[in-house]
Amino acid sequence: MRKLRVGIAGYGVVGKRRRLHIDAHPGLAVVALSEEKFGRDATAPDGVQQYADYRDLIAKQPLDAVFVCLPNYLAADATVRALEKGLHVFCEKPPGRDLADIAAVRAAERRRPKLALKYGFNHRYHDSVRDALKLVRSGKLGRILNLNGVYGKSHIIPFDKGWRAERKQAGGGILLDQGIHMVDLMRLFAGDFDEVRSVISNAYWKHDVEDNAYALMKTRSGIVALLHSSATSWRHRFNLDITLEKGALTLSGILSGSKSYGAETLTVSIAAKGDAGDPSETTTRYNQDNSWRDEVREFADCVLKKKRVLHGDSLEALKTMELIYRIYCADPAWKKKYRLSDRIPKVTR
Repeated sequence: MRKLRVGIAGYGVVGKRRRLHIDAHPGLAVVALSEEKFGRDATAPDGVQQYADYRDLIAKQPLDAVFVCLPNYLAADATVRALEKGLHVFCEKPPGRDLADIAAVRAAERRRPKLALKYGFNHRYHDSVRDALKLVRSGKLGRILNLNGVYGKSHIIPFDKGWRAERKQAGGGILLDQGIHMVDLMRLFAGDFDEVRSVISNAYWKHDVEDNAYALMKTRSGIVALLHSSATSWRHRFNLDITLEKGALTLSGILSGSKSYGAETLTVSIAAKGDAGDPSETTTRYNQDNSWRDEVREFADCVLKKKRVLHGDSLEALKTMELIYRIYCADPAWKKKYRLSDRIPKVTR
């Protein structure tokens, strides 16, 4: 079987990490890269074509698929261009700056229904998350009552300069950049949220994107979720508590490239009469992050074996983006400042 010819649009930290797993897959071969830092088009010593502009990568290079690892303000344009060229697309989160971006992508996708389109929400592929989801869906601990999630970064993130600090280019701050993973996980475990209240703040960095977002949300079935997405945590932090009728799950730490979120663990607590608030607990530590590898494998299966996208299709990306937009709008001051509308822009489903 001929290997799929893969191009990577955006060869920064994420693009390089994706390439490791693309190169390791027997059905994929990286044949071209784009990165504005290349300065000019050229052929690398390993024979891989290099482009300074992602538009040239898509337009000029014979490809079967593109991995889009570009900034928010370029992601949707690159995805649309690739789909229109007849290429399968894997795009990193977020799918764009706003709902208008993903609307353009979904319109292009409808015109090319035979192409695979997958978004990179790799937290769903962490083994701790998979094990927690399996437990929840087994029903052994009863139904979910509430969730409490905190995802924070420190001052080392570049929110004080560059495109991430400009709303026109980024679309949002820490909530859209990183908190989107926690929002996506809350939707994975609890379903869609109908009621949303929030406080959005840029009081520390004072740019036109948020450095903290606090949200209180409720599903139609009564599950309540608390979310704090922060760019002022100083210590990197990931924690998701899931309380159920007969116990609780705690996802703590997340394996990442920076190795700065602590050990990735899943603690299972079993409630029992007479435990006096100190239930029996079992903690599992996870020492490998196979999420990036597994996402690439699934995408390859979607193309080579015509399988459906399990996680991260455009509809899931749309729903997560809609919830983020509702969190922004739920803060009256933030909504007024950026002239946001209570009416969610209509995107064809």
